[in-house]
Amino acid sequence: MTSKEKIAALRKEMQINNVDAFIVYSADPHMSEYLPEEWQERAWLSGFLGSAGFVVVTKDKAGLWTDGRYFTQATAELAGSGIDLFKEGIEGTPNYIDWIISEIPSEGKVAVNGLATSHANWESLSQKLNSKNIQLADLPLLKEIWKERGTPSKNPIFVHPLERAGKSVTDKLSDIRQKMEDQEVSVHIISSLDDVAWTLNLRGSDVESNPVFLGYIVITKNDAVLFTDLEKLEVEARKQLDDAFVKMMPYEEFFTYLSSFKNEKVLVSPNTNQSIIEALKGNNQLVKGAVPGNLMKAQKNEAELEGFRKVMVRDGVAMVRFLYWLTHRAGKEAMNEYSIGEALREFRAQGENFVGESFGSIIGYKGNGAVIHYSAKSEGSKEVTNEGSILVDSGGQYLEGTTDITRTLALGAVSEEFKKNSTLVLQGMIRLSMAKFPKGTKGVQLDALARLPLWMEGKDYNHGTGHGVGSFMNVHEGPQNIRKDMNPQELLLGMVCSNEPGYYVVDEYGIRHENLIVVKEAEKTSSGTFYEFETLTFCPFFKDIIIKDILSEKEIEWLNQYHKTCEEKLSPYLEGDVKQWFLELVSPL
Repeated sequence: MTSKEKIAALRKEMQINNVDAFIVYSADPHMSEYLPEEWQERAWLSGFLGSAGFVVVTKDKAGLWTDGRYFTQATAELAGSGIDLFKEGIEGTPNYIDWIISEIPSEGKVAVNGLATSHANWESLSQKLNSKNIQLADLPLLKEIWKERGTPSKNPIFVHPLERAGKSVTDKLSDIRQKMEDQEVSVHIISSLDDVAWTLNLRGSDVESNPVFLGYIVITKNDAVLFTDLEKLEVEARKQLDDAFVKMMPYEEFFTYLSSFKNEKVLVSPNTNQSIIEALKGNNQLVKGAVPGNLMKAQKNEAELEGFRKVMVRDGVAMVRFLYWLTHRAGKEAMNEYSIGEALREFRAQGENFVGESFGSIIGYKGNGAVIHYSAKSEGSKEVTNEGSILVDSGGQYLEGTTDITRTLALGAVSEEFKKNSTLVLQGMIRLSMAKFPKGTKGVQLDALARLPLWMEGKDYNHGTGHGVGSFMNVHEGPQNIRKDMNPQELLLGMVCSNEPGYYVVDEYGIRHENLIVVKEAEKTSSGTFYEFETLTFCPFFKDIIIKDILSEKEIEWLNQYHKTCEEKLSPYLEGDVKQWFLELVSPL
């Protein structure tokens, strides 16, 4: 079926159920960013494969809302679908709820799949729709038309050992129960997959690139219960749960278990799916707030940070070997964006404890580099030669940690304007790397440091500067970030973030330079405690696309010191022509 045919089939179901508008969010019951195959409803319906965005279908119109990372990609993937693109964050783009209200009759009916709709989205929908006497219903209409939907994987659930986790399951549960006591709640539901995996020091592979598994946790003052596919639990995983007094029950019994709670005070995240809220709200008092473990997970302990530092050396060696291969083979042998991504994965796979990619590699050659979350397909991806520029954004999952790195390089001649923009982006990355800031500072307050060199030239980029990164966990992790949007979460010790400003010229090129950084204490002064960033990533930048005169002396000093550190960390593992080429790369600017 084409997207047009799928939407036509959906409209028939809408007509049968007297629905005027149906919303398909990009979500699963755990509100994951990257979804198990069987929950990729929006991608299946629309053909748009980006990780963020949702579709609204009315009786005669359809629209997809997504952010600036995906404008170019969405335009291409929606072609011929009959779905209009609505660019979030762009002046004149209507709020999707306001658009729905303008398109359907008064006292109409809007439907969603409650399992794949967060409570926060349900609430905002309800408030606006109710004010116009429009009904909101939980109707999983795609069930009727997506007949080939997959089934959950049977991949094993395995132990993430204490020496890598740095904290036992028993201690984590104790800390969470203390937060429950502080908030005077008797029950806590954990539904987000990375929080489930982190709490129980377990990992899996139910979601591509994310070492998580499908499951829920229910914690009370005396009990903790994991709901998952019990057949997938390895022997060591069962023992670890038994030792921590965590009960195990089948995944499908979760909602039945919830119905047993009466007169409890239940802590749930606003990001919990609406079906959980419906199962609890009639007989219990709901306290809506952040999952306590989410913030604990974000502050990496010393064992986790040591894991990051180890895998950054391993990943840096793989990157240098890959970059040598790419720069010396491009133009001499046939390759395309997809085959380059496959080659990069093979270079990483040679490293110890490599599990897989932390996300699908973004290999954007020339104009495709301007597609911020570009994904090359196995069929028809662009041929790569020794001309122009290429953007390589990639990462690895290792048993000790997660990596995410972007390097932009010239494979052939590039313009002076390209070099200038590359330098401005790098300058912003360096300025954020060098930042010193008082305790209590939020990511939004640092975002401008990375953007200012571009802003001074009337330029900007349509994505955040930094996101949290997990420890052998999801490559995108909250609650912290560094971006323009207001986020009240302050940056705390041990938080790992990406540092990735960029600049993009549609159909010409994309530039992004990215390292991972971690918050650490800098000093205590009469003005209070100050923090700074330690750069975790080790891989050189390409000096041939840097205009030295644009950088300040301190910025040049930072870059030269960074390259010296790269030499110290990586050169012992390199040899021959690769090592000689690398030593030239890291020589002073």
